[in-house]
Amino acid sequence: MTLRTTLLAAASATVLVLAGCMVGPDFERPKTPESAGYTPDKLPELTTGTQVRGGETQRLVDDLDIPGQWWTLFHSPELNSLIEQALKSNPSLQAAQASLRQAQENAYAQEGTLYPTVDLNVNASRQELNGATLGIDRSVGPFNVRTAQVSVSYALDVFGGLRRQIESLQAQAENQRFQLEATYLSLTSNVVLAAVQEASLKAQIAATQDIIQLQTDQLKILQQQFELGGASRAGVLAQEAQLAQTKASLPPLQKQAAQQRNLLAVLSGRFPNDEPVERFDLGALVLPDNLPLSLPSKLVEQRPDIRSAEAQVHAASAQIGVATANMLPQITLTGAYGRGGSEFSRFSSPSNAIWSIGAGVVQPLFHGGQLLHEKRAAVAAFDAAAAQYRNTVLTAFQNVADTLRALESDATALAAQVEAERSSLDSLELSRQQFQAGAITYTTLLDAERTYQQAHINVVQAQANRFADTAALFQALGGGWWNRTDVINQKTAQTGSEAPPQVSTAENKQ
Repeated sequence: MTLRTTLLAAASATVLVLAGCMVGPDFERPKTPESAGYTPDKLPELTTGTQVRGGETQRLVDDLDIPGQWWTLFHSPELNSLIEQALKSNPSLQAAQASLRQAQENAYAQEGTLYPTVDLNVNASRQELNGATLGIDRSVGPFNVRTAQVSVSYALDVFGGLRRQIESLQAQAENQRFQLEATYLSLTSNVVLAAVQEASLKAQIAATQDIIQLQTDQLKILQQQFELGGASRAGVLAQEAQLAQTKASLPPLQKQAAQQRNLLAVLSGRFPNDEPVERFDLGALVLPDNLPLSLPSKLVEQRPDIRSAEAQVHAASAQIGVATANMLPQITLTGAYGRGGSEFSRFSSPSNAIWSIGAGVVQPLFHGGQLLHEKRAAVAAFDAAAAQYRNTVLTAFQNVADTLRALESDATALAAQVEAERSSLDSLELSRQQFQAGAITYTTLLDAERTYQQAHINVVQAQANRFADTAALFQALGGGWWNRTDVINQKTAQTGSEAPPQVSTAENKQ
């Protein structure tokens, strides 16, 4: 057996024996903590209902799946159309898509390091040599030198450093995939909330205009009574002041409504001067009857931000393996074969063959502590990512808990506001009759007007809160991205340890 054959056999055996060796921790997906939950006490199955638009009773259904296009449950063609435009044209979503493609291509590029690199080198030169260097008293040449050879280099991934780097980049691509899902969820939720807010402001403006008309009519009556001697000048001035105050509340509402139009335009990828044609009314939105309540064990699977944080922990875990492998021997095999000579026509001659084969081993001995501190930094980065993951989980559960409380609280508040509005309207009508009969002062009537005005606005705001709370719940539970039909999702349901894995910090000084 020749030396060349022996070296090749030894290298092949080394690869086969150590192919499965990967230093560093093996990542395991964290489990949901057993004590995780939303509220300390059992939630009511039904929310409070009242006989008004947006006051319908809603039922919380345990483990009800969430549709990928959850906003269609509001039964608003205008809302569906605007979200479709936003998904096509919003720059934030396009940027997230490009970032995902970049991360995936980086991972694919790193996978190439597991294969040999093969390069073709062709050179041509004209030379003249000093004969003294060859032991003769004359120059040699000039002559042509032409070479063509194929060189092969292969870095043996004996300790898995390259594979850990690929693992890290794949985890980063997974992180970007869930960042994209989070952007998608945020965009659709923001469009829904902006549409609800526009509908609310539109209703508040209409209510304020009604109140202005009511107060204007009342002022005319007072002025007539004053002219006939049946009312005081003070009463007229008080009514004028109240009317002016109500009119002053209208421009801020109109400003907010215009700003919501600008927001809707930008969310749909347009400039503010090209506002969408869709307009929204609370009366055109339908409150979903059944609301999902995902099991706590499923929330960590559904929330894109949690899955993104998990991928970051995975990437940081793999980087510990990369840093550890850098402290160990690096083995490289090289080889080259080609032909050389003064004429291309003689390249086929065996005498013109050129070849080389070699192997190299580099064992780091002293790098001033660089490799050690790089490993420590990788461990610290893992600890930071693991802590951030736990914080993301806690925040996600808080989001759901806050939204569930808001659903019940705002449903009760709407019922109370509707009752308050009805009572204040009855009180206003009675006060008007009593004032015309001279039974009460104008100050009492003015107080009744103010009470009704505020109660009317409160009802509109409470109605909008019901729709906003519903959208917030879908967002808090993950938005049903796993049921989307416009993209292909990798559905996983793996489970791992209860918390992100702990990493040993045992080190060897290098």
